[in-house]
Amino acid sequence: MKIVILVGDGMADEPIPSLLGKTPLEAANTPTFDKIAREGRSGLLNSIPDGFEAGSDIANLSILGYDPSTCYTGRGPLEALSIGLDTGDKFVYRCNIVSIINDVMTDFTAGHITTKEATELLNSLNGSIDEVSFYPGVSYRNLLTLENGAGGETVPPHDIVGENIGINLPTGADSDILFRAFKVSERVFLNHEVNRVRISEGKIQATHIWPWGGGKRPSLENFKQKTGLSGGIISAVDLLNGIGRGASMKIIKVPGATGFLDTDYQAKARYALLALKELDFVFIHIEAPDEAGHMGSLDAKIKAIEEVDRVAETILKEFHGIIAILPDHPTPVSLKTHTRDPVPFAVLGLGTDSVDKYSERDAAKGSFGIINATSLLPILINSKGSLNK
Repeated sequence: MKIVILVGDGMADEPIPSLLGKTPLEAANTPTFDKIAREGRSGLLNSIPDGFEAGSDIANLSILGYDPSTCYTGRGPLEALSIGLDTGDKFVYRCNIVSIINDVMTDFTAGHITTKEATELLNSLNGSIDEVSFYPGVSYRNLLTLENGAGGETVPPHDIVGENIGINLPTGADSDILFRAFKVSERVFLNHEVNRVRISEGKIQATHIWPWGGGKRPSLENFKQKTGLSGGIISAVDLLNGIGRGASMKIIKVPGATGFLDTDYQAKARYALLALKELDFVFIHIEAPDEAGHMGSLDAKIKAIEEVDRVAETILKEFHGIIAILPDHPTPVSLKTHTRDPVPFAVLGLGTDSVDKYSERDAAKGSFGIINATSLLPILINSKGSLNK
């Protein structure tokens, strides 16, 4: 039996007054999600273990069956795996390109800066700080390495949009050199050609780098040895592809996949169906609902959820195995950041229960109850729906 897990990043939310108390999932038109819930079984998933921050790194590792307490070292090194960066014993940080105005984090994506622009900005920093190297990724998502890094406490920039950065700057062993890199980027970016062009086009400036999520190279168990399944990952973001590479899964590149609202949703569905001809398991990750949540855009989030539903529809037209749908974590539009609340999931192919709609409230009535995320994949593999919490 083949298995698909479809993750709409950040789809879960909270009741919204303008929707008369409905969540975006409840307000969205999701006939395929509802079909999966109606003909399958539902429940709630604890995707963020105690002691960890609510983030896509922790949540997706857990959904794939990996215990973060034994394998997680930081977000940066996972993304380094995605681009094939041999970091050796270096400390690796995720390095956003951001916009900060009057010491306030105004945009953690620098206006969704293009990969070409980000590459030019980062290349202008290389060689400016001893022991620090910069590596372009995709758009605002990039990397920074320290030759003799020892770690530090950092804050994700998407958690502090609209806040003063002063109390959120890095602390700990690496704080001095990270702050120095931060200040050098401020000086270099100020009159950079990339920003002169952006200003002429009415776009916001990319003002700084923001390092966070540091760690050293992790060790992930080979996915096939762990599960007995040949597996692949479809995602436009380095984090998920890094997890896949670390677990020796197949990374399925999809033309038109952007990691934003303009991604080619249907291409992801088509490539998943092609991959399932040779693989036992495909993990499809769609970033768009999370991006809409961080933007605080209710309309964009509902539209993204409906697009993810159509991905499920396309897959179900040809796929007859087990499919699970879920977010990795909530990203409420009112908060513009992640929370650690349990997320709704529904599984088609493991029997039925009384739930007939897919949403946070409906899934809470499902026969799976509340389970830990690391239990989900073993349940799907065993194909018995047993609750091994």
